[in-house]
Amino acid sequence: MKKTSHNTDEGAIRALFEKVTSRLIAQGLTISTMESCTSGFVASLLTDREGASAVYKGGFVTYSNEAKIKAGVPEEIINCYGVYSPETAKAMADAARKAFDTDIAIGITGTFANEDPVNSDSKAYTVYVCVMFREKIFEEKLDLSELKESDRYEMKLYAAGEVCRIIDENFPG
Repeated sequence: MKKTSHNTDEGAIRALFEKVTSRLIAQGLTISTMESCTSGFVASLLTDREGASAVYKGGFVTYSNEAKIKAGVPEEIINCYGVYSPETAKAMADAARKAFDTDIAIGITGTFANEDPVNSDSKAYTVYVCVMFREKIFEEKLDLSELKESDRYEMKLYAAGEVCRIIDENFPG
């Protein structure tokens, strides 16, 4: 489980997204997303920079299991490992990469402050992230339990910031 200071400084996170999106533009690298718990927040932050349409090719917000399956996540992955798992996050990133033919793809799934009554594998304050860069795969399990007193917006901000941190630390530029 990734241990961090749980950065929810919106200005710093937005600045990091600006930096990463600018690098992607400069290098001509494309990116796509499949988001569940962050509800498209990663995509929104990536595209806040002018010119992002040159690199952000598209994404899916797949809040339900059915939406994930319709977007390309194999149903057997969800049935075998659960919707809240590193395997599902990886399948989400892979489905986004295939759908949009991008260099980088992001999958993120998890639960914030509650356990999901529809999915027995849910564990509150646990998020799974997968970032694919061609053949390289970066996976992290985020523990948001220190953010219990925070609102959902802060939790989404933190999770999105961690996605951007992974890109910033592991990709060219």
